[in-house]
Parts: sequence; structure tokens; C-alpha cells
Amino acid sequence: MHSVLFVGIGGFFGACSRYLITQIMKEFFPKFPFGTLLSNLLAGFLIGFIIGFERHSASLDNNLKLFLTTGLLGGLSTFSTYSLETIVMIENGQYAAAVANTLLNLSLSLIFVVFGLIAVKILLKA
Repeated sequence: MHSVLFVGIGGFFGACSRYLITQIMKEFFPKFPFGTLLSNLLAGFLIGFIIGFERHSASLDNNLKLFLTTGLLGGLSTFSTYSLETIVMIENGQYAAAVANTLLNLSLSLIFVVFGLIAVKILLKA
């Protein structure tokens, strides 16, 4: 049962981080949801890094892994917000932006997970 607490605490920090990233990015890019994109890419990179580290080094404590992956990174990444922002773009006739948002979030999120996995390999060989 205490594992739920680790997930909840991690989720709190992840969601707060996502909110702050979104607010900062809105200041610089008010016309496109780069905050959501950045949050998703950061979470993708970090989950790749964490899992890569675990694969090539030592096992993480299960509660720490839950805190980081399910909690922190689950709260940081946001498929539902990305989906809503894309639908609003479509409703507003911003079709090119909606397509760009979809392509950037889906393709780059996958690529950033791979970058995280590769970063671990590079760091552990150094």
C-alpha cells in the first residue's frame, strides 16, 4: 500500500513541474503548446534513461522506480493535454498546427526515449 504513496508523491512533483514548464513556455510561445511538447519529451528522455540505467547497471528499488516512472514522469508527461490541445486546434481551423503537434509529440517522444537509453550506454562506457 505504501507504493501508492510513492506514486502519488511523484505524481505531485511531476504535475507541478509540467504546470510550471507550460506556464514558462506560454510566455515565449503563446500560439503553440510547446510546454506540453517539452514535458512529454523530457519525460520520454528520462524514462528511457532510468530504464536504460536499470538494464545496464543495477536494479532500482521498486519504490524509487515507481516514484520516478509512474509518479514523477507519469505526472510530467501528458497525453490527455496534448490530445485536448490538438482537438482545440482542429476546432479553430488550425489544421497545420494540429498535424505538427501530433507529429512532433508522437515521433519526438519515441525518439527521446531512445535518446535516454543511448545516454545511459554512453555514460556507463565513459
